[in-house]
Amino acid sequence: MTDRSTALDLPMVDPLPEATQKYFDVCQEKLGLVPNVLRAYAFDIDKLNAFTALYNDLMLAPSGITKLEREMIAVCVSSINKCYYCLVSHGAAVRQYSGDPELGEMMVMNWRMAALNDRQTAMLEFVERITTASASITEAHRQVLRDVGFTDRDIWDIASVAGFFNMTNRVASASGMRPNTEYHSQSR
Repeated sequence: MTDRSTALDLPMVDPLPEATQKYFDVCQEKLGLVPNVLRAYAFDIDKLNAFTALYNDLMLAPSGITKLEREMIAVCVSSINKCYYCLVSHGAAVRQYSGDPELGEMMVMNWRMAALNDRQTAMLEFVERITTASASITEAHRQVLRDVGFTDRDIWDIASVAGFFNMTNRVASASGMRPNTEYHSQSR
């Protein structure tokens, strides 16, 4: 195994711009690591900034979808797409936000094994459809989400998070992105 975050030869900008270095320092302080996905994008600071802006908006901004639910979406999509990087990193986030290591493992392996509420089940069924057959979504599918309490804004957020991870899964898999080893032991 190499120190590189991907199988591609795309070295990080060196030195990193001051704002980027500060962002990496905050990650190190808060997370105990700089996620390899950020290191991977750091060959092009404009691409890194675009990625982090969208990620932070989708995963951290106020929403009717909880942070745990957003991480569950990330893992559901990544499980279908078999994205090793995202299953490891976002599986750790599910364990962290839920305080339940078993839930994190169930989400990675087969979310249907988890004792989820009706809201979460409907959300993840919708996410599966987005990932495997998005053109087949109809008003009836959106109505199922409304019936369990999601607003139209929430449906937008669910679709946006699922769409983002469908994109990032493909980039991570195609580039051979490797998760930080620290993720494997977090929140267990």
